[in-house]
Amino acid sequence: MKFLDEAKVWVRAGDGGDGVVAFRREKYIEFGGPDGGNGGKGGDVIVRAVDGLNTLIDYRYAQHFKARKGGNGAGQDRTGAGSDDVVLKVPVGTQVIAEDRETLLADLDAEGRQVVIARGGDGGFGNAHFKTSTNRAPRHAVKGYPGEERWIWLRLKLIADAGLVGLPNAGKSTFLAAVSAARPKIADYPFTTLHPQLGVVRLNATEEFVLADIPGLIEGAHEGAGLGDRFLGHVERCAVLLHLVDGSQADPAAAYRTVRAELAGYGHGLAEKPEIVALNKTDAMTPQARTSRVKALERAAGHGVHLISGATGEGVQPILRVLGDTITRRRRAA
Repeated sequence: MKFLDEAKVWVRAGDGGDGVVAFRREKYIEFGGPDGGNGGKGGDVIVRAVDGLNTLIDYRYAQHFKARKGGNGAGQDRTGAGSDDVVLKVPVGTQVIAEDRETLLADLDAEGRQVVIARGGDGGFGNAHFKTSTNRAPRHAVKGYPGEERWIWLRLKLIADAGLVGLPNAGKSTFLAAVSAARPKIADYPFTTLHPQLGVVRLNATEEFVLADIPGLIEGAHEGAGLGDRFLGHVERCAVLLHLVDGSQADPAAAYRTVRAELAGYGHGLAEKPEIVALNKTDAMTPQARTSRVKALERAAGHGVHLISGATGEGVQPILRVLGDTITRRRRAA
């Protein structure tokens, strides 16, 4: 299934049903009187987060959603039927944003959360509603009130515990495939992942966490270079970032600083998140290169660096343990 993390849709709630003018006409009843019923309520449009979805592809081609009008009232004081609501099912982590693409209307970050994004119109009053002691035969009713309509943006931010960041070809997809059941594209030639990938990492029978791999960043990504920073939103909710640096290149410190600059340029608190730095592809380095590159990377990061190889599995389990412990601490603090 194709990944789509943003969609624009038009929604319109149902209009309320009309009230009616009616009078009782029954044999042997001397005095009749008004008995026109009220109209029914129009249907609402609801956006609901459900389990089992991880893309907004359903809203790529179906972009208009309209609820039905409420039923009209009838004689004998019968109220019109209310219309059913229209429910837009979206993945957990979807944000509902106004047409200006800035105003956040709702953040559906848990299964079952929902928001009424367009309210149906109320039904109009029938003539029975207007009967008084001085106006015993009113001959007017009120039409139903219109339902709300608007354009909205749906923006998905994946729910993950840890996020993988780094330059293209840092080995993020290989690492994700090695530690989870996810199967991102992996090849023996340079390329970058085009869409975010999720994988569930199981440390033991009781501990697991969700790891998100986003497309690699390049210098100037926060200004739109390459794929830009559009996918960084998928790691905004992460408790910790795992920063993979390609150890096979000559200057891993420069690569580290490039990604950190892009995180800071993007904002939204990514640069302040806990970070674990790993020098990847140890299988492609000589012992001398390992020593010099680890020292250079530690100076750039200002803290210790893990040595790993997603291809051979070296150092993978220890860093997963560190990730799991960091996520647990962050969950308890939250």
